[in-house]
Amino acid sequence: MVKTVLYYIMLYMRRLIRRLNMSRATKITVLQIAGTLILAVVIFTTMQATFESRVVEGACMEPNLYDGQRVLVIKAAYWSGEPQRGDVVIFEAVDGTDRTLIKRIIGLPGENISMSGGKVYIDGEPLEEPYIKGVIQAFPLTEIPADNYFVMGDNRDHSTDSRRWGTLPRENIIGRAWLCYWPMGDWHLIRGYAYTEDR
Repeated sequence: MVKTVLYYIMLYMRRLIRRLNMSRATKITVLQIAGTLILAVVIFTTMQATFESRVVEGACMEPNLYDGQRVLVIKAAYWSGEPQRGDVVIFEAVDGTDRTLIKRIIGLPGENISMSGGKVYIDGEPLEEPYIKGVIQAFPLTEIPADNYFVMGDNRDHSTDSRRWGTLPRENIIGRAWLCYWPMGDWHLIRGYAYTEDR
């Protein structure tokens, strides 16, 4: 589709340039400049549709992400697949405000999640979580509805998450956090945690 649109735009530009009273060399130069500008607009639009920049707010993802850091979000990450346990996602707040939040996916649709003794249990099995900070408080057994996810911040003592406001609907997820790029000294890829039992 993009090729077709570009083709017709270039065709229109050629016809327009033919009508102008210019030398052949000038017409070619104008056509090349117009083609470059159109291509730049297409690339920019595609980038905006697939990537987005967000600022981390608060201490909920420490020690992996800190307040004020900028992250690049891949909005296209889930166009052809589903979020996985361990993915760090950006999403629209479920309370209807304009806020966007960042958390890690812990529970998947249809699973039962509970917390006790400082551990998270998925369908009765303890979950390995080497990335967390803080103490996990007890949480009653909860079934995660279809098309919903249970998300928590890595800094469990300072995170308002699914333990408080419930599960996250799939439609609220904007994309997967991929790269922390600012400040430059904190640059790193944001890797989800690959759980061996999910492979």
